[in-house]
Amino acid sequence: MRTLEEVQATLQIAKLKEEDLQTTIHCLSFGENVSSADYCLMELDDTLCKHIEAGDSLVIRGDKDEHAVLCSGDKTYDLKIADTSNLLLFVPGCKTPDQLTNSQESSQVVHAQIWGFCNSYWELRKRRPKLKKLTKLLMENPYEGPALGGQEEITENRYTMQDLLERIQASEEEIKTHLDIIHACQVEGYWRMLDFDYEMKLLGHVTQLVDSESWSFNKVPLQTSLEELAPLEPKQMIEHCLNCYGKRYTENDEVFYALHEDKVCRGIALMLLQNAVKFNLREFQEVWQQSVPDGMSTRLDQLKSVALVDRMSRPETICLLRVEDLPEDTLERFNHLFTLREKWTEEDIAPYIQDLCGEKQTTGALLTKYARSSMQNGIKVFNSRRPVAT
Repeated sequence: MRTLEEVQATLQIAKLKEEDLQTTIHCLSFGENVSSADYCLMELDDTLCKHIEAGDSLVIRGDKDEHAVLCSGDKTYDLKIADTSNLLLFVPGCKTPDQLTNSQESSQVVHAQIWGFCNSYWELRKRRPKLKKLTKLLMENPYEGPALGGQEEITENRYTMQDLLERIQASEEEIKTHLDIIHACQVEGYWRMLDFDYEMKLLGHVTQLVDSESWSFNKVPLQTSLEELAPLEPKQMIEHCLNCYGKRYTENDEVFYALHEDKVCRGIALMLLQNAVKFNLREFQEVWQQSVPDGMSTRLDQLKSVALVDRMSRPETICLLRVEDLPEDTLERFNHLFTLREKWTEEDIAPYIQDLCGEKQTTGALLTKYARSSMQNGIKVFNSRRPVAT
């Protein structure tokens, strides 16, 4: 341990004036058995600091074959090691200059012990959650309705929220949001994705009931719907279908749903397209309009990110292309899109790259980085920056 006199002698040798320095002098020493492997340092922004100070937790998630990510309650961050040329010391109780009052007139030595050290730290970078695996897990055992008489429910590959949190690299809030997007629901405590044919069957029951009762699509009574359709399907599934394809509201203490025209039309279009490689566009539009409930109008913009129209072919065609089926990695996504079509207009490709955009990033910025633009018949088109294997 150094004394004040030893410190003052060192200052003289270094030609430093004592009056130019803080009056509190920290003398550091290493504790016993200190190792660089004892601690890991992590750099947090103000939001995450407040998150920790409030008593909330941060969780590191990832299987053995995945790059680890860190999750708060509602956001996901990449974990990357940042090296530093300076040795970082972990000194509990050590005060920084702004924490010192300098109220004492004479210098004093404060002895502080180093608990750990390292020359790197974890750097956090906000990223998109990895949610494709969530859909893959739930599709291992999709829900096809209640087991019929004599049949047993398949109990393998069913997941609770806790199971999903342990397997999916995303925050709980991001997982819940995605479960809503993919129309998943809880059945006997497990999160299940509906088999698509079963989901369309439920939607058909609802729209047929609305038509037979001559109700407005903007005012579908929940209780009456449950009572009328209870002999056909579980009430929980009917209400889930209304939640997926409508907006819930209350009027005079009675619950109603306003069916969303775009969602209903989109669901029926997916049903028509799922078994066809390509569909004559004009014929598809005719069949599609005939298939939706009376009073609803179909439009091609309802199919952004789920179907692709080819205006260059003769006759014009449409095919199923869902954004959730594309690679999550940005470069792999662009490579895949350019194998499907050599040149894209921004209007056509934007729905398939919108989800790749980070905060304050536009599809235009992504296209500038990963594609090359040119003019074709007066229209700006984009193609790959490198040869793409077909």
